[in-house]
Amino acid sequence: MKFSPLGRTGMKVSRLCVGTWNFGKYTDEKEAFLILEAALDAGINFIDTSNAYPDVGLRGKSEEIIGRWFAQGGGRRESVVLATKVYSFTENPHDGPNDGHGLSIYKIRRHIEQSLKRLNSEHVELYQMHHVDRDVSWEELWDAFESLFYQGKIDYAGACNFAAMDLMEAQAKAKERHFLGLSSAQDHYNLLCRLPELELVPTARHLGIGLLPYSPLAGGKLAGKINRKENEKSRRQDSVAIGTADKNLPEQMNMFSALCRELGEEEADVAVAWLLANPAVTAPVIGPRTAGQLKSALRAVEIDLDDTVMEKLDKIFPGPGGPAPEAYAW
Repeated sequence: MKFSPLGRTGMKVSRLCVGTWNFGKYTDEKEAFLILEAALDAGINFIDTSNAYPDVGLRGKSEEIIGRWFAQGGGRRESVVLATKVYSFTENPHDGPNDGHGLSIYKIRRHIEQSLKRLNSEHVELYQMHHVDRDVSWEELWDAFESLFYQGKIDYAGACNFAAMDLMEAQAKAKERHFLGLSSAQDHYNLLCRLPELELVPTARHLGIGLLPYSPLAGGKLAGKINRKENEKSRRQDSVAIGTADKNLPEQMNMFSALCRELGEEEADVAVAWLLANPAVTAPVIGPRTAGQLKSALRAVEIDLDDTVMEKLDKIFPGPGGPAPEAYAW
């Protein structure tokens, strides 16, 4: 396994991050344990979860599974850089009117305690805001995160689903307080969703914030497995994101598969390798449902895509034309 610093921090994480959204819904506890063991065996030290995973009615189950895996001992917790999130409602009746989406100090402090209990941990290395909340001031947000940092409950703060302007504002406010601010940004980014290249990717790189792209395979489509019924929603979202009609996807995938055959590589591995080639990317968040899928994903770290292949991928999956404003200005 290869490793990279998380943004401008001194903490090194594996170039692949294991996402656990499937745990507790599509992946049972036994298989989840096999995935986590396979990750450690492969040298992966980065695990991402959320207090909202895996879904409505099952909030927190993914954290509970990870916590029970840690409880087996054997250095499991000590070997992991653990990331979780706060923002979504967790279906806790005691939260009352504060159970909705949001990032108040009230919610952050309560939810970190609940997450740590489920995770069987005294702290997490990376605590991420799961979505931007522009109704809450950065004074309130950094009060909350600084307090958790000085209590030793978190090491670093991260963002998910933030716009470039939100990253800039967050870091400006953190600098005023002499606080490190954001170390990572987790966003929807893949060959079928390249709009982040306009603003988000260059901003994260400029600020030294490590990108953690989620859905690197676009819901499985970039693995060469197009299932219309199963992937209808995610495919529609990706098509809107890049301004490409859904009818073009089969043709794109045929060209992509042909290119991968020329390279002698699997589609999923090339899609992840494309992300890893971006200097702004720290680690794509992969979401294996089985230990076998986890082991198959390891090949992506070893693939080096040359300029010719990168140009071919650009033709198959056109991006916005580069960063703003060059992408659209004279």
